[in-house]
Amino acid sequence: MLGYSYPCFQTGLRLTTAMAPEIHLKPKNPRILCLHGFRTSGRILQAGIGKWPDTILRDLDLDFLDAPFPATGKSDVERFFDPPYYEWYQANKGFKEYRNFEECLAYIEDYMIKNGPFDGLLGFSQGAFLTAAIPGMQEQGSALTKVPKVKFLVIISGAKIPGLMFGEPKAAVNAFSSPVRCPSLHFIGERDFLKIEGEVLVESFVEPVVIHHSGGHIIPKLDTKAEETMLSFFQSIRQMLSDESGSVRSLM
Repeated sequence: MLGYSYPCFQTGLRLTTAMAPEIHLKPKNPRILCLHGFRTSGRILQAGIGKWPDTILRDLDLDFLDAPFPATGKSDVERFFDPPYYEWYQANKGFKEYRNFEECLAYIEDYMIKNGPFDGLLGFSQGAFLTAAIPGMQEQGSALTKVPKVKFLVIISGAKIPGLMFGEPKAAVNAFSSPVRCPSLHFIGERDFLKIEGEVLVESFVEPVVIHHSGGHIIPKLDTKAEETMLSFFQSIRQMLSDESGSVRSLM
Protein backbone atom coordinates (compact mmCIF):
# COMPACT_ATOMS: atom_id res chain seq x y z
CA MET A 1 0.00 0.00 0.00
CA LEU A 2 1.28 3.47 -0.78
CA GLY A 3 1.98 5.55 2.29
CA TYR A 4 0.36 8.83 1.43
CA SER A 5 0.00 11.18 4.36
CA TYR A 6 -2.86 13.42 5.47
CA PRO A 7 -2.44 16.70 7.41
CA CYS A 8 -3.89 16.75 10.91
CA PHE A 9 -4.67 20.44 11.43
CA GLN A 10 -5.67 20.14 15.08
CA THR A 11 -2.30 18.89 16.34
CA GLY A 12 0.15 19.69 13.60
CA LEU A 13 0.89 15.95 13.27
CA ARG A 14 0.74 14.03 10.02
CA LEU A 15 -1.03 10.69 9.84
CA THR A 16 -0.02 8.03 7.35
CA THR A 17 -2.66 5.86 5.71
CA ALA A 18 -1.60 3.05 8.04
CA MET A 19 -2.50 5.26 11.05
CA ALA A 20 -5.64 6.88 9.65
CA PRO A 21 -9.00 5.47 10.77
CA GLU A 22 -10.79 3.28 8.25
CA ILE A 23 -13.69 5.09 6.60
CA HIS A 24 -16.68 3.09 5.37
CA LEU A 25 -18.42 4.98 2.58
CA LYS A 26 -22.02 4.17 1.67
CA PRO A 27 -22.07 2.51 -1.77
CA LYS A 28 -23.19 5.03 -4.36
CA ASN A 29 -26.49 4.68 -6.15
CA PRO A 30 -26.00 3.16 -9.61
CA ARG A 31 -26.45 5.79 -12.32
CA ILE A 32 -28.59 4.38 -15.14
CA LEU A 33 -29.43 5.75 -18.59
CA CYS A 34 -32.94 4.59 -19.55
CA LEU A 35 -33.96 4.00 -23.18
CA HIS A 36 -37.69 3.93 -23.94
CA GLY A 37 -39.68 1.79 -26.34
CA PHE A 38 -40.71 2.30 -29.97
CA ARG A 39 -42.74 5.47 -30.59
CA THR A 40 -42.99 6.40 -26.93
CA SER A 41 -40.77 8.75 -24.88
CA GLY A 42 -38.57 9.05 -21.84
CA ARG A 43 -41.52 10.52 -19.93
CA ILE A 44 -43.66 7.48 -20.76
CA LEU A 45 -40.95 5.04 -19.67
CA GLN A 46 -40.52 7.03 -16.47
CA ALA A 47 -44.24 6.64 -15.75
CA GLY A 48 -43.99 2.86 -16.13
CA ILE A 49 -40.85 2.46 -14.07
CA GLY A 50 -42.30 4.82 -11.47
CA LYS A 51 -44.82 2.13 -10.49
CA TRP A 52 -42.05 -0.05 -9.08
CA PRO A 53 -41.70 -0.11 -5.28
CA ASP A 54 -39.77 2.63 -3.53
CA THR A 55 -37.51 -0.06 -2.09
CA ILE A 56 -36.11 -0.39 -5.63
CA LEU A 57 -36.26 3.19 -6.90
CA ARG A 58 -34.86 5.05 -3.90
CA ASP A 59 -31.40 3.58 -4.45
CA LEU A 60 -31.21 4.18 -8.21
CA ASP A 61 -30.24 7.33 -10.11
CA LEU A 62 -32.31 7.13 -13.31
CA ASP A 63 -31.97 9.38 -16.37
CA PHE A 64 -34.69 9.05 -19.05
CA LEU A 65 -33.60 10.04 -22.56
CA ASP A 66 -35.88 10.78 -25.53
CA ALA A 67 -34.86 9.08 -28.78
CA PRO A 68 -33.49 11.35 -31.54
CA PHE A 69 -36.20 10.84 -34.16
CA PRO A 70 -39.89 11.86 -34.02
CA ALA A 71 -42.28 8.95 -34.54
CA THR A 72 -42.84 8.25 -38.23
CA GLY A 73 -46.18 6.53 -37.66
CA LYS A 74 -48.94 5.75 -35.19
CA SER A 75 -47.99 5.04 -31.58
CA ASP A 76 -49.50 2.07 -29.73
CA VAL A 77 -49.76 4.16 -26.56
CA GLU A 78 -51.87 7.02 -27.96
CA ARG A 79 -54.88 5.99 -25.86
CA PHE A 80 -52.88 6.26 -22.65
CA PHE A 81 -50.22 8.94 -23.15
CA ASP A 82 -50.08 12.26 -24.96
CA PRO A 83 -47.42 12.99 -27.60
CA PRO A 84 -44.68 13.67 -28.47
CA TYR A 85 -43.47 10.18 -29.36
CA TYR A 86 -40.02 9.17 -30.56
CA GLU A 87 -38.16 6.25 -32.10
CA TRP A 88 -34.49 5.28 -31.92
CA TYR A 89 -34.17 4.12 -35.53
CA GLN A 90 -36.35 2.87 -38.36
CA ALA A 91 -36.72 -0.52 -40.04
CA ASN A 92 -38.69 -1.90 -42.96
CA LYS A 93 -41.76 -4.08 -42.41
CA GLY A 94 -39.67 -7.23 -42.29
CA PHE A 95 -37.26 -5.71 -39.75
CA LYS A 96 -34.36 -6.69 -42.01
CA GLU A 97 -33.20 -3.26 -43.19
CA TYR A 98 -32.42 -0.38 -40.87
CA ARG A 99 -32.10 3.38 -41.16
CA ASN A 100 -30.44 5.76 -38.72
CA PHE A 101 -29.08 2.97 -36.50
CA GLU A 102 -25.54 4.38 -36.42
CA GLU A 103 -26.94 7.89 -36.01
CA CYS A 104 -28.89 6.87 -32.92
CA LEU A 105 -25.78 5.27 -31.40
CA ALA A 106 -23.85 8.51 -31.98
CA TYR A 107 -26.70 10.43 -30.34
CA ILE A 108 -26.62 8.18 -27.26
CA GLU A 109 -22.84 8.45 -27.05
CA ASP A 110 -22.98 12.23 -27.26
CA TYR A 111 -25.54 12.36 -24.45
CA MET A 112 -23.41 10.07 -22.29
CA ILE A 113 -20.35 12.25 -22.88
CA LYS A 114 -22.21 15.43 -21.90
CA ASN A 115 -24.25 14.01 -19.01
CA GLY A 116 -22.33 10.98 -17.78
CA PRO A 117 -20.67 8.98 -16.62
CA PHE A 118 -23.36 6.30 -16.44
CA ASP A 119 -22.86 2.94 -14.75
CA GLY A 120 -25.56 0.98 -16.54
CA LEU A 121 -28.37 0.95 -19.07
CA LEU A 122 -32.06 0.12 -18.76
CA GLY A 123 -34.11 -0.45 -21.89
CA PHE A 124 -37.65 -1.42 -22.85
CA SER A 125 -38.61 -2.89 -26.25
CA GLN A 126 -36.70 -1.00 -28.97
CA GLY A 127 -34.64 0.61 -26.23
CA ALA A 128 -33.92 -2.88 -24.86
CA PHE A 129 -32.64 -4.04 -28.27
CA LEU A 130 -30.05 -1.27 -28.10
CA THR A 131 -29.32 -1.86 -24.43
CA ALA A 132 -28.60 -5.55 -25.01
CA ALA A 133 -26.30 -4.92 -27.98
CA ILE A 134 -24.25 -2.02 -26.62
CA PRO A 135 -21.78 -4.01 -24.45
CA GLY A 136 -20.87 -6.23 -27.40
CA MET A 137 -20.56 -3.25 -29.74
CA GLN A 138 -18.32 -1.52 -27.22
CA GLU A 139 -16.21 -4.66 -26.93
CA GLN A 140 -15.90 -4.87 -30.71
CA GLY A 141 -15.12 -1.15 -30.99
CA SER A 142 -18.03 -0.50 -33.34
CA ALA A 143 -19.99 1.94 -31.13
CA LEU A 144 -19.80 4.09 -27.99
CA THR A 145 -16.01 3.97 -27.92
CA LYS A 146 -15.69 7.47 -26.41
CA VAL A 147 -17.42 6.59 -23.13
CA PRO A 148 -16.63 4.04 -20.40
CA LYS A 149 -17.89 0.51 -20.97
CA VAL A 150 -21.34 -0.20 -19.59
CA LYS A 151 -21.13 -2.14 -16.33
CA PHE A 152 -24.61 -3.69 -16.13
CA LEU A 153 -27.94 -3.92 -17.98
CA VAL A 154 -31.66 -4.09 -17.20
CA ILE A 155 -33.50 -5.47 -20.24
CA ILE A 156 -37.32 -5.42 -20.40
CA SER A 157 -38.95 -7.15 -23.39
CA GLY A 158 -35.66 -7.37 -25.27
CA ALA A 159 -34.37 -9.27 -28.29
CA LYS A 160 -31.15 -9.81 -30.19
CA ILE A 161 -30.27 -7.78 -33.25
CA PRO A 162 -29.65 -9.69 -35.40
CA GLY A 163 -32.05 -12.33 -34.11
CA LEU A 164 -34.99 -14.54 -35.01
CA MET A 165 -37.18 -11.62 -36.11
CA PHE A 166 -34.63 -8.92 -36.74
CA GLY A 167 -32.00 -8.18 -39.34
CA GLU A 168 -28.43 -7.10 -38.98
CA PRO A 169 -27.46 -3.44 -38.56
CA LYS A 170 -23.83 -3.06 -39.58
CA ALA A 171 -22.67 -1.73 -36.21
CA ALA A 172 -24.27 -4.67 -34.36
CA VAL A 173 -23.13 -7.48 -36.65
CA ASN A 174 -20.76 -8.92 -34.03
CA ALA A 175 -22.48 -7.70 -30.88
CA PHE A 176 -23.25 -11.25 -29.76
CA SER A 177 -20.36 -13.09 -31.40
CA SER A 178 -18.96 -13.84 -27.92
CA PRO A 179 -20.79 -14.46 -24.64
CA VAL A 180 -21.73 -11.13 -23.05
CA ARG A 181 -20.12 -10.93 -19.62
CA CYS A 182 -21.84 -7.72 -18.58
CA PRO A 183 -24.12 -8.40 -15.55
CA SER A 184 -27.72 -8.39 -16.75
CA LEU A 185 -31.28 -8.52 -15.44
CA HIS A 186 -33.94 -9.62 -17.94
CA PHE A 187 -37.75 -9.34 -17.79
CA ILE A 188 -39.67 -11.85 -19.94
CA GLY A 189 -43.47 -11.82 -20.20
CA GLU A 190 -45.42 -15.03 -20.74
CA ARG A 191 -47.76 -13.24 -23.18
CA ASP A 192 -45.14 -10.99 -24.77
CA PHE A 193 -44.89 -11.40 -28.55
CA LEU A 194 -41.11 -11.20 -28.00
CA LYS A 195 -41.04 -13.98 -25.40
CA ILE A 196 -39.06 -16.43 -27.56
CA GLU A 197 -36.68 -13.70 -28.73
CA GLY A 198 -36.14 -12.69 -25.11
CA GLU A 199 -35.31 -16.25 -24.13
CA VAL A 200 -32.83 -16.53 -26.99
CA LEU A 201 -31.27 -13.24 -25.91
CA VAL A 202 -30.75 -14.52 -22.36
CA GLU A 203 -28.65 -17.39 -23.72
CA SER A 204 -26.10 -14.87 -25.02
CA PHE A 205 -25.28 -13.61 -21.51
CA VAL A 206 -23.04 -15.08 -18.84
CA GLU A 207 -24.95 -15.71 -15.59
CA PRO A 208 -28.02 -13.60 -16.46
CA VAL A 209 -30.68 -12.92 -13.85
CA VAL A 210 -34.19 -13.48 -15.23
CA ILE A 211 -37.59 -12.36 -13.93
CA HIS A 212 -40.59 -14.03 -15.57
CA HIS A 213 -43.98 -12.34 -15.35
CA SER A 214 -47.47 -13.25 -16.55
CA GLY A 215 -48.00 -10.12 -18.66
CA GLY A 216 -47.36 -9.16 -22.25
CA HIS A 217 -45.20 -6.49 -23.87
CA ILE A 218 -45.25 -4.21 -20.84
CA ILE A 219 -43.20 -2.87 -17.97
CA PRO A 220 -44.49 -5.27 -15.33
CA LYS A 221 -45.48 -4.57 -11.78
CA LEU A 222 -43.27 -6.41 -9.31
CA ASP A 223 -44.56 -9.16 -7.05
CA THR A 224 -42.67 -10.03 -3.88
CA LYS A 225 -40.39 -12.55 -5.58
CA ALA A 226 -39.50 -10.15 -8.42
CA GLU A 227 -38.84 -7.35 -5.93
CA GLU A 228 -36.49 -9.58 -3.94
CA THR A 229 -34.69 -10.61 -7.13
CA MET A 230 -34.20 -6.97 -8.14
CA LEU A 231 -32.99 -5.97 -4.68
CA SER A 232 -30.45 -8.78 -4.74
CA PHE A 233 -29.29 -7.85 -8.25
CA PHE A 234 -28.76 -4.19 -7.39
CA GLN A 235 -27.09 -5.06 -4.11
CA SER A 236 -24.50 -7.00 -6.10
CA ILE A 237 -24.17 -4.09 -8.54
CA ARG A 238 -23.59 -1.58 -5.74
CA GLN A 239 -20.99 -3.89 -4.24
CA MET A 240 -19.27 -4.20 -7.62
CA LEU A 241 -19.21 -0.41 -8.03
CA SER A 242 -17.94 0.02 -4.48
CA ASP A 243 -15.16 -2.51 -5.05
CA GLU A 244 -14.16 -0.74 -8.27
CA SER A 245 -14.14 2.63 -6.51
CA GLY A 246 -12.00 1.20 -3.71
CA SER A 247 -9.53 -0.22 -6.20
CA VAL A 248 -9.19 3.19 -7.84
CA ARG A 249 -8.67 4.93 -4.48
CA SER A 250 -5.96 2.44 -3.52
CA LEU A 251 -4.00 3.41 -6.62
CA MET A 252 -4.18 7.13 -5.91
